Amino acid sequence: MALFQSNNPVFNEKVLQKAGSSQAEGTMTIKGTINKMAFLLVLVMAAAVYAWGAPARQQDIMPFLWGGALGGFVLAIVITFKKEWAQYLAPAYALAEGLFLGVISVLYSELYDGIVLQAVGITFATFLAMLVLYRTRIIRATEKFKAIVFTATAGIALFYLLAFVLSFFNIRIPFLHEGSTIGIIFSLVVVCIAALNLVIDFDLIETGAAQGAPKYFEWYASFGLLVTLIWLYLEILRLLSKLSKR
Repeated sequence: MALFQSNNPVFNEKVLQKAGSSQAEGTMTIKGTINKMAFLLVLVMAAAVYAWGAPARQQDIMPFLWGGALGGFVLAIVITFKKEWAQYLAPAYALAEGLFLGVISVLYSELYDGIVLQAVGITFATFLAMLVLYRTRIIRATEKFKAIVFTATAGIALFYLLAFVLSFFNIRIPFLHEGSTIGIIFSLVVVCIAALNLVIDFDLIETGAAQGAPKYFEWYASFGLLVTLIWLYLEILRLLSKLSKR
């Protein structure tokens, strides 16, 4: 997934400034963004349910896994650089990621009973908690806060990239996958950083609406928030699997 400077990789202040300076029909609103985010979530869940049922239909799940992962990655890159295309590509991204998440969820559920429902529940509970903390201004998206979360997010991304490269040489980082104390602490930290990204996304959506960003930015903002939610869900799955191993 893309990373960075909202600390959502696809939604940051530089992007907001560029979008605000362009001409487009209508302006961004918070209500419009919420509606589009809800639509994208429905697409994700629909695709995930379809992929979840693949084993029952005796279908190979690997095309869903790799097709969804690679398709979602390519679409995310395109949307990041062509933000005005988000209104057309964000739904496709949601469907691709839904297929990927459906397969990943099936694989986890076969190893740990009930883990998927727990992860979904915790993900949405975290989303609501961070929204409340943001709306009540208990957590403020100050420049210092943004800098800290961005640095942490970038560090996690580089670490995951290093782990991915090392895997080609059959070198595994134990605490990344195992349920050791260090592994659990690492996952807890990553989940917290992913959750804090939501605060920055909320702030940028609110700022975009206040500054009158173009209407298409509602799709782009919804896409950016979806990226963070998917990352959060995957990290919660990883954390719960480590706890189950103990």
